[in-house]
Amino acid sequence: MKTSFNTLTRACLMALGLSLCPLVHAEAAAAAGAAGAAGIIGQLTNAEHNRVYAGARITLVELNLSTESQRDGSFRFTNVPAGSYTLHVSYLGAAPVTQKIAIDSTGIVRPTVMLNPVATAMADIVVRGQRSGQASAINQQRVSDRISSIVSADAIGQFPDQNAAESLQRLPGLSIERDQGEGRFVGIRGIDPNLNNVTINGLNIPSPEAGVRSVALDVIPSELIQSLEVAKSITPDMDADAIGGAVTVKSVSAFDRQQKTTASATVQGGYNTLREAYNPKLAGSLTHQFSQTLGIAAALSYFDRDFGSDNIESNGADEVEQRHYTITRERLGAAINIDWRPDFNNQYYLRTLYSKFSDDEYRQAVIYTLEGEDSQIERQSKDRYESQSIATIAAGAEHQLQQWLVSYQIGYASATEDEPDALYYVFNSENSSVDGELDHPIPIVSFDADATDISQYETDEISFEDNYAKDTDTSFKFDLSRDITLGNYPGQIKLGGKYRSREKRRDSQMFIYDGGFDALSPPDLAITEPDYGLGNFGPGLNRERMRDFFNQNRADLSLAALDSALESNGATYVNKEDISAAYFMLTADIEKLHLVAGLRYEDTDFSTAGNRVELVDDEQNDVQEVINSPWTAERRYDHLLPSINARYDVNEQLLLRAAYTQTISRPRFEDVAAFQIIESKTAQDEGVVVTEREAEVGNPDLQPYEADNLDLSIEYYPGDIGVMSAGLFYKKIDNFVVYADVAATAQWAGFEEVTQAINGETASLRGLELAWVKAFDNGFLISANTTFTDSDATTFVDGEQYDTRLPNQSDRIGNLTLGYENTALSVRLTASYKSDNLEEIDGDMLRIEDDHTQLDFMGKYFVTPATLVYFNIINITDEPFYHYFDQPNVNAQYEEYGRTFQLGLTWQL
Repeated sequence: MKTSFNTLTRACLMALGLSLCPLVHAEAAAAAGAAGAAGIIGQLTNAEHNRVYAGARITLVELNLSTESQRDGSFRFTNVPAGSYTLHVSYLGAAPVTQKIAIDSTGIVRPTVMLNPVATAMADIVVRGQRSGQASAINQQRVSDRISSIVSADAIGQFPDQNAAESLQRLPGLSIERDQGEGRFVGIRGIDPNLNNVTINGLNIPSPEAGVRSVALDVIPSELIQSLEVAKSITPDMDADAIGGAVTVKSVSAFDRQQKTTASATVQGGYNTLREAYNPKLAGSLTHQFSQTLGIAAALSYFDRDFGSDNIESNGADEVEQRHYTITRERLGAAINIDWRPDFNNQYYLRTLYSKFSDDEYRQAVIYTLEGEDSQIERQSKDRYESQSIATIAAGAEHQLQQWLVSYQIGYASATEDEPDALYYVFNSENSSVDGELDHPIPIVSFDADATDISQYETDEISFEDNYAKDTDTSFKFDLSRDITLGNYPGQIKLGGKYRSREKRRDSQMFIYDGGFDALSPPDLAITEPDYGLGNFGPGLNRERMRDFFNQNRADLSLAALDSALESNGATYVNKEDISAAYFMLTADIEKLHLVAGLRYEDTDFSTAGNRVELVDDEQNDVQEVINSPWTAERRYDHLLPSINARYDVNEQLLLRAAYTQTISRPRFEDVAAFQIIESKTAQDEGVVVTEREAEVGNPDLQPYEADNLDLSIEYYPGDIGVMSAGLFYKKIDNFVVYADVAATAQWAGFEEVTQAINGETASLRGLELAWVKAFDNGFLISANTTFTDSDATTFVDGEQYDTRLPNQSDRIGNLTLGYENTALSVRLTASYKSDNLEEIDGDMLRIEDDHTQLDFMGKYFVTPATLVYFNIINITDEPFYHYFDQPNVNAQYEEYGRTFQLGLTWQL
């Protein structure tokens, strides 16, 4: 840590030195007018004082200075000489406003600027409907320093989305990865979600899931969100680990609302057709301004969802597995945010977020091994309760100190995943009648009556697990900025630093029992066949009886001590990562050209500690043992990353953008962890002593992804609530990561199979992004976007070259929304599409995730101005989830979730 801080100090001093030249001119200019300089702090609202406007462009005409309104509608100009000025305000969806103000030599002017919709007959809709959300998001996108897409709080409620991930999928170039049919991880421009950076209120969010970096955004209920921004090009003041992009989540603040007190409450009931289960939801929010200086905002959400899925999988050759899931998933989300703004020059805030996610899963499975006369059947059960939690707290402040704006934040985030007392059963039976055809999306399996007779099965194994993962992130950041003059052009310099200390820990205890089952009779566990729609499943297994048997007879079961030690020690490791960063950024407005350019330096100090664990089974020398050796590794690397973002305002309606950035993404924690799980078996085969060895290993030497990114775009804003845009992007990525069998390499000579994450040679990604949003005055709305991407990746596995796409990269992504609303009714029909993508190299086959199209509906009706009812249908067409090997007819995984219907009531104050 001492070394990291020293590095950060050196980098900050370098950045400060870079700023001295422009500061000389800035100080001289400031000295001339400092004695008569004051300030302007204003707010944009409407005539009814019931909303604020974010993303408006405000120009101080006489000085040719421009700024943008913030999320609470506020704007400011500092160090303005005394005199009379003209404020010009431009906001899409409202008529331009010009307002005169006067500043004396010592005072601060606080103007309130009134905006009103262009179509006054639509005023009620703009306040509470689809047009409001679109207008806010489009205006913020228009004035952004980056190439970005935004979802406002108003827009989130216009879709049948239950969390942040599902809200983001509607944006251009974005798609989601689903778990049990529910959106969890967000991909940007078809790129793996692990290559994104996610922050909430400026705080990097750790992942509760063991081994990964990607944050499942379903932990953030929609009710806690004020805005979502996806930056597709980054600026130097942002974290560099964002090859895909950066997702910024801002939670609600009391000053985001114009009213002194606001409140909302939602009651919802849902129904899932596949499991015929009902799902309640309760949510509420409250904001209150105690005064013009102190405000508090709070939100609470609870969702209980009973559902499941029917699944069938294969290995593409000789194995088919049927799976039946029954799941109860609960979410509890809460946030309390406090803002204190004692005066014009000082602001303080406290942001908190707590989210708990629990998943009570019971999975029954039937596995058919197709080997002719030697065919076998296994019946398995998985009984586990998993809970995940994320807790964050961030405190910060902003101070205007004469010429300098100073901001800083300290934060702590903790994410845990706890899986206690997980219980697994395995029963097996030999059955020569088993046969099947795997070259179908839903494989066909045939068998005789004995296959569904539980009395023909014997208990093979019972295992019991306790798994725990914890990810903590402590950070401190500071930023300094000031306005300057570059010749006759206004500009700004900004510099700062950040320090992050992160620790990812995984602890596992596994107990595998392979005998002592005499007291267990499989027929005593049988129940009626579960409702399974993908074939003949046979009898089910009673969850409670299996749990009772284990609890009562555990002491009499035979523990496979060696296998237990192998799995437990191999799955336990600790990764630590200290990141020190510093940056310098220059902003300049040269006529119609807006430039943001600079450098960011990041130093990474990484270490990992785990175990090399080998199970030795030597029949020749009658030796059975587990050899456990502690293994540690550490690396240090740094990057100096330039970036430039340019926006050229041809006129008020037409913008051109260009960006060149360098970004990185650090490997997944599990991939880079110090662990090796090795199984070695020595036996005599036809008089010859043969040793077979297999391994699953981490790779602490993995290099981080490194990317050069180029973006070009054009945006046209016709003057009302709408935008048409087109963008080209190109990424050159080095060191991308794939999973492969590396047994043929020199390090693993003599091994039959070694699974390890490795760096690919090189990769490139290019694409075209198109979007059109239009809100018509007659109440109709259309939103359409599509992204076309193409990638090339080269990887060498077992000495063989594979030319593939990037892992988890989809060639085509698209969204279409058709909507209509009037003063009482609002409806939307949405379609989301994601084309197929390479998931992994599985042996000598490519595992592909098939294309997916989902259709959803949302309708709401205002019973009174403060009360609305809504009705949602999710996955109208019952779209399945499908993976295949090499060819679309070769099954890897097929899963169905059913449709979900939701009916709710929302009251707003």
